[in-house]
Parts: sequence; structure tokens; C-alpha cells
Amino acid sequence: MRFFPTRRKVLSYAAAGCLALGLNAPARAADDIVIGASMPMTGVFAFAGIALNNAFQDYVKIVNDAGGINGRKVKYAAEDTGYKVDNSVAVFNRITSQEKVSLYYGDSTAFSKTINAELNRRGDIMLAGASFATELNDPKNFPNQFIAGPDYSEMIGILLEYIAKTKPGAKIALVNSDTEFGRDPIAPTEKRAAELGLKVVEKIATPPTSVDVSTEVLKLRRADPDYTIFHGYILAPLPEFMSQAKQLGLKTKFMGTFWSMDNAIWAKSADVADGFMGVMPYRYYFDTEGKSPMLEKIRQIRPEYQSTGYMQGFLTAMLMTEAAKRTLDAKKDLTAANMKASLNSIKDFDTGGIIGVPISIPGNTVPVGRVYQYDGANKTMKPVSDWIKIAK
Repeated sequence: MRFFPTRRKVLSYAAAGCLALGLNAPARAADDIVIGASMPMTGVFAFAGIALNNAFQDYVKIVNDAGGINGRKVKYAAEDTGYKVDNSVAVFNRITSQEKVSLYYGDSTAFSKTINAELNRRGDIMLAGASFATELNDPKNFPNQFIAGPDYSEMIGILLEYIAKTKPGAKIALVNSDTEFGRDPIAPTEKRAAELGLKVVEKIATPPTSVDVSTEVLKLRRADPDYTIFHGYILAPLPEFMSQAKQLGLKTKFMGTFWSMDNAIWAKSADVADGFMGVMPYRYYFDTEGKSPMLEKIRQIRPEYQSTGYMQGFLTAMLMTEAAKRTLDAKKDLTAANMKASLNSIKDFDTGGIIGVPISIPGNTVPVGRVYQYDGANKTMKPVSDWIKIAK
């Protein structure tokens, strides 16, 4: 399956998505529970946006086919944003003016930060989104938002826990894109590494899609780290980094965070990526380990591989509707504060196998993940750790 659709396909998917989402459908029933979404179904993030959109559609259908939430149907209303903040805000304003929205999905860190004051003013919408930014993991400043996984600092914290257990006292290099996304976890990583007795011996920043990394690879050779952690990239320039490092005989083990961990993006670089490791908050589409009724249902609905973005969207929709259900079960109104309190009441919750252990949501994140390693011969991510929870 192609991971990056052509622009023509993206536009056709987006158009089909708009129709499927019911944007031209009759007005909602008075008691529908509405999930709105600013979805990046075109633009640079379209590969994830289309997957996220499919996941929301699928989970909403699962809920409605089972009778809805306390007899109330769930409606999903989304529009394409092209991954542009101004468009995302305009979509939010349009959807919330047409629908009584209780839950909302945002397409970026920038949108989540921009819309935060409006969420706090309104008090009737709980928001989650594509961002795992550490800044959002702050219940005081972002009381009506949550992340359906660990934040970026917690992701690298999971990697550090694995490293400390596997090779105590290991030397680490950090390679990040010179963007807000890339810089996000650097300071918390240095702090946590010191606490675990690990040594950060090099920090390297590159443009987000840099191709010529020869100078940076020489820095890695001089530092001779045991592990090199990438953050702030999707694919490029990781294959070039690893290729040049292997040519120079570096023994460092390369690692990444969520957006670099989709199985499909490494298919064309399988030889270079062999042994690449990283943190994944969810199980992969093809994972048959243990009991996983939701993964089985996803495979029935969509027989082809679904990306990690799909899994993030699916779990986000699950947690949104669970929070709404718990709020209604408690005979409370669907206010942002009530739904967030219901979300934070989630303890040892079974996701049906989307995450391999029961989860709790004590704050704004789900602080759990697992380390996987890419098997280049089979072009498959395979687990190399147990599920690791970050203490709150």
C-alpha cells in the first residue's frame, strides 16, 4: 500500500471524506453528540490526516451501530484545513457555528495553542489533536485539552528508561530538527537522562528535511554515542543519517519518536533502517499478540494496513466518547470541565488492544509506550520491550 498518496488521490479522498462526513447532510438531531474536527486532508500532513479521518469515521460508526452513547447518536463533522492554522481556526468557527459541538480534534500544535483561549472562554468543548507537544501537557494552562498518548518528552523518557535498563551509563546523542517540534523535548530529555545516569554527549540540530548531513555524521563519529535519538522528523533525513553512519562504521543504535515510527514509511529504506528503534504508544495494525478485539475489528473494517496515525485517531475517538459516556452516566451536562473530569477518572481502562496494557489518564496525557525495532528483512516493526509507563 502506498503510504504517501498522490495529490490527485488526496484531493479525491478529501472530497469523498467531506461527503462521507455528512457536511451536506440534514441537520443533526437535537440530542446528537457532535465531534468536530479540523483535519489536514490535503497539504504536507495529508498522509496522516486521511488516516486520522478514516479512524474517526470508523469508530463513530462502531459506537452508533452499538446504539450510540446512552441512546444518543454520535455525529462527526470535519473539514479539510490543508494543515494551515488560519484554515483550522476558520473551520473550527464554521463547524461550531453550525453544530452544538462537545468534542473537537485539532490538526497541529499551533492550532491547539491558538484555540486554547477560545476553548476556555466557551467551556463547552474538550479538545484533542495530532499534537503530542509537551507544552500541552499542562492541566492548569490547557484545562480542556488532552493528548491520546505520551507527550514528546514522555516518549523520549520511555526510550531513556529502555536504554538505562539495557545499557546502564550509556552515551546518548540527540538529533533534532531546528523547529519548535524538534526542540520540544530537549531540556526534559537532558534532565531525565542525568537522573538515570545516562550521558548526553552530543546535540545536533538540522533543517527539518536536510539532505546533506555529512558534517553532522562526523560529529556523531567524534562523540561515539551508544544511542542516537532523532526527534522532529518524519522520514528525511533519517535514512541518509543512518546510511552514512553505517558507511563510517558507527555502532550507535538509532531511535525515533512517534511520527517516525510508521511501518510503511521505511519500506523503501528497509536495508538502511534495519535495527532502527523507537517508541510507539499503540500497537501496530498487524500485531496479533494477545487478545485485541478492537484491532481485529479494525482489520475487518479495513483489510489493508492502517498507519500509526489511524491508531492515534481511533484511540482519540474512543477516549472522547468514553469521557462523554461517563459524564452522561453521572447525570451531568457535557461541559468541558465535566468531560475532562470524566476523562481523568479513567483508570486501568481496557482499550481492546489498541494499547497493550490497561491505561489511566491522570492529567493531560496517556503516559505509556513500548519500544519497537524495525526488521529490515521482513519490513516489520517488532517489540523489543514491555509496555513502559511514565510515573506521574
